[in-house]
Amino acid sequence: MNVLLGAVIVAVVTAITVTLMLLVRRRAPEGSYFTDGDRASGVFGVLATGFSVLLGFIIVIAFQSYNDSLIGAEVEATLVTQQVETAQFLPADTAGALTGQLVCYARSVAGPEWEALEKGTLGDAINPWGVEMFRTIKAVDPQTPAEQSAYDRWMDQTAERELARLARVHPAEGLIPPPLWLVLFVIFGVLLAYMLFFADPAEGAVTQGVLMGSVTVIISMLLLLLIYFESPHSAGVGQLRPTAMERTLRIVDAELKIGGLDLTLPCDRDGTAR
Repeated sequence: MNVLLGAVIVAVVTAITVTLMLLVRRRAPEGSYFTDGDRASGVFGVLATGFSVLLGFIIVIAFQSYNDSLIGAEVEATLVTQQVETAQFLPADTAGALTGQLVCYARSVAGPEWEALEKGTLGDAINPWGVEMFRTIKAVDPQTPAEQSAYDRWMDQTAERELARLARVHPAEGLIPPPLWLVLFVIFGVLLAYMLFFADPAEGAVTQGVLMGSVTVIISMLLLLLIYFESPHSAGVGQLRPTAMERTLRIVDAELKIGGLDLTLPCDRDGTAR
């Protein structure tokens, strides 16, 4: 969610509701449309509490999904680094192939795959380098105890990496179903309509504007916060970025240089196969 766009949305919605309040205030009876203000305030409290509890519960769930995606990205990047190390204990030709494919996998995640996440076009697409690594490891026939141990460890790390990837990409599909969005906006509209019945020409225009504006600002910002958490990969301030995988690429590059491994990678800078 773009911060400037969010601020504009809140400002526009608040301006509309405040204007409506001031227009209704011109024709409202003195003391508002309610003859019993305490009872009306009590009913509004019930409406507002129910809405806030529902919205707060959904925000907690959305934040948990956002956090799971963040953790998934971190775990996936860490496992790529670990698999590079594990690959070095496999037969030499296999080690070189798997190491190059892991680097290409990381480049693909940090590049085209993340761009697809931002645009919401990734869907159920798999990472092609995951398939290539499966083909490579499938042909391995470990002979020594070290190779057998590395082979078993590789398979375990692959399973963990795939689970971490699922955690990273899952929130991109959208957490909140359309009916729930409809309910939230309908309740929002009901609350604002109910607020109009508190219009009172005996009170100042500023007081009435603040009464309506404060409620509108708070609810609008909470809804925008929910939208922010539901789309963690979209471009904007605070959205998830491939920082962990980019760090992994730098670490792996440094490890390869220290280890004296000069690989011819089967991909370009974006992880696209040559």
